[in-house]
Amino acid sequence: MKARARWIEGRAFLGESGSGHGVVMDGAPEAGGRNLGIRPMEMLLVGMAGCTAFDVVHILEKGREPVTGCEVEAEAERAETEPKVFTAVRVKYRVTGKGLSREKVERAVALSHEKYCSASVMFARSGAPVTREIEVVDA
Repeated sequence: MKARARWIEGRAFLGESGSGHGVVMDGAPEAGGRNLGIRPMEMLLVGMAGCTAFDVVHILEKGREPVTGCEVEAEAERAETEPKVFTAVRVKYRVTGKGLSREKVERAVALSHEKYCSASVMFARSGAPVTREIEVVDA
């Protein structure tokens, strides 16, 4: 896996993935940015949310669960001093489907966090415990 960040101007950078996709990252105005894009640390959190959502949907579909939606919200606390690493991460899942098994949704979330989602495992191993909350919506 490869990635590249190329400076545009000020504190704005173009992030490019090895698969050919790009995203603009920028800093806050107080850090010299112009608020043109997502912050790099936000990108890490978004990546973790996408990684675990991908896993949960995949696991539920593989188990023939009638999943129709999955939304993952992630919130992180950061250290007060440099380096301002994540010190705790809270993840809330909202999984929707007609007649979903709560037990199977909980199992899919656990498998993602403990085995399949590289990002959440990295956070946990680096000292940022990841807690989770699950809401199953029958729709």
